[in-house]
Amino acid sequence: MSERVAHIARTTKETDIDMSVDLDGTGVTDVETGIGFFDHMLTAFGRHGLFDLHVRCKGDLEVDGHHSVEDTGIVMGQAFAQALGDKRGIRRFGDIAMPMDEALITAAVDISGRGQLYWDADVPAVMVGAFDATLAKEFFIAFAANAGVTLHIRQLAGENTHHVIEGMFKAVARAMRQACEPDPRMGDALPSTKGML
Repeated sequence: MSERVAHIARTTKETDIDMSVDLDGTGVTDVETGIGFFDHMLTAFGRHGLFDLHVRCKGDLEVDGHHSVEDTGIVMGQAFAQALGDKRGIRRFGDIAMPMDEALITAAVDISGRGQLYWDADVPAVMVGAFDATLAKEFFIAFAANAGVTLHIRQLAGENTHHVIEGMFKAVARAMRQACEPDPRMGDALPSTKGML
């Protein structure tokens, strides 16, 4: 399997983002978005997915964090799609139940080419540090749509918003790690009966 890396730079009137990802890394991260909790979540994503992740986002934080978080999701999704290439030889599916103290989150992913999020969670409109908790969903919508993955996130338990959101990022990272991994039995075949993903 060839090197699965990507570098994406995207500039709009609201954000300037530079990102690189290595799907076969060791979880080395270097993240700066200007939003401390979001940096913490992206760092956890890289570490638990074993994705090497470099992120620089300069956004219009004087407005709020919405554009920075959503646009980072867009670029991260694009980077994963680019790094996955033609998707030959991957497992394609991944799922996990992730405990985070009192929170329990399930995530399931299909690298299907059909980017969509299915969300069953109760995340209140509160601030976690400088992070608007409602932006967690916006991030995953943008990531799923641009990565071309079907992503299910379900909250089975949890009261602490920090724990719930952190459980989501870790769960999605682990599910993506499984789905992106080479399947030695698959060889160079495409994991689809349709002949394309």
